[in-house]
Amino acid sequence: MEQKKLKNILLEVASGRSNISDAIGIINESRFEELDFATVDLAREKRNGYPEVIYGEGKTAEQIVGIMQVMTKNHVNILGTRVSKEKFEIIKKYNEHAIYFEKAKCVIVTHHEMPITESYVAIVTAGTSDMSVAEEAAVTAETFGNKVERVYDVGVAGISRLFNRLDVIQGAKVVIVIAGMEGALASVVGGLIDTPLIAVPTSVGYGTSFGGVTPLLTMLNSCASGITVVNIDNGFGAGYSASMMNHL
Repeated sequence: MEQKKLKNILLEVASGRSNISDAIGIINESRFEELDFATVDLAREKRNGYPEVIYGEGKTAEQIVGIMQVMTKNHVNILGTRVSKEKFEIIKKYNEHAIYFEKAKCVIVTHHEMPITESYVAIVTAGTSDMSVAEEAAVTAETFGNKVERVYDVGVAGISRLFNRLDVIQGAKVVIVIAGMEGALASVVGGLIDTPLIAVPTSVGYGTSFGGVTPLLTMLNSCASGITVVNIDNGFGAGYSASMMNHL
């Protein structure tokens, strides 16, 4: 918070025009730190339940390091998504506690352990090619304290593989289904479970998959009930939403 604004809040309390409880609320809701290239939201965990997440794509390694240093001072757990291996090598020089998940392209720094849920999120992929998006979802959910079960490569081209793992899928509190090509797996799974399903279309596929648009439209038009669809390749968004549902 800017020093001038903080001073005015304290003066309001000192003069009796504001009480301490109101002042604490204002301070907590206004905590951010200005950098030359970013405004780091330090109140997000209190406001939304989870701290700010760093989107690494489009940022330099040095910018990511700068944001992480501010967050580290405030002892919040850090998750960075879409971070390349090359950027992580630079990040690691500044933070020896940073851990990299290469398939997910995620980096985490844990400052305090979170209790793990007894209920779990099942992450289901149609193919092995969808694993990078699935791992982004998995690392996100795990970072926020969720037990995760992975069910990979069970797409409709060999549907018997899905039925072999159906008990794991049906036992989940939330299911994430990730598929490219025509995206049919979300509809199939949606008709077999009684829990929320988050569908993630991926950009995996040949020409008329249109970089994920075809599975996106398939999932949006599914006749199976209880399906929510996130953006193409948005494993993070699916993992975040699944975490919120699993913690209800």
